[in-house]
Amino acid sequence: MAQHNDLGKWGEEIAREYLIVNGYTLVATDDRNGHFEIDIIALKNDRIIFVEVKTRSEGSSDPLDAITPKKIHRLCIAANTYVKQYNYKHDVQFDIITVVRNGNSHKLEHYPDAFRPPLRGSF
Repeated sequence: MAQHNDLGKWGEEIAREYLIVNGYTLVATDDRNGHFEIDIIALKNDRIIFVEVKTRSEGSSDPLDAITPKKIHRLCIAANTYVKQYNYKHDVQFDIITVVRNGNSHKLEHYPDAFRPPLRGSF
């Protein structure tokens, strides 16, 4: 596996641990539907939460720069498919977690309710 893939998997593990400690119930991880993927799906306070995790090494670009309109659109399509497939009646929320690795330590930032789905489409 490529080094950046290892870093990404490490960041997702850190994010999962953070969510569990903070009272989230994990429903799925690395959920794939065709070409679309959701890093983490969780429940908390009657909401289904779709979490996008971005991990970088310190000194790299800002992880939030990777959350492009195209990425948001693809995440919304995947979430919509998931909600319909499992007939979830919960309110939907999209979170972003960034993890920046600095040697043996890291900095995690959680952005709850980071964006709303675009109005186009059937979400």
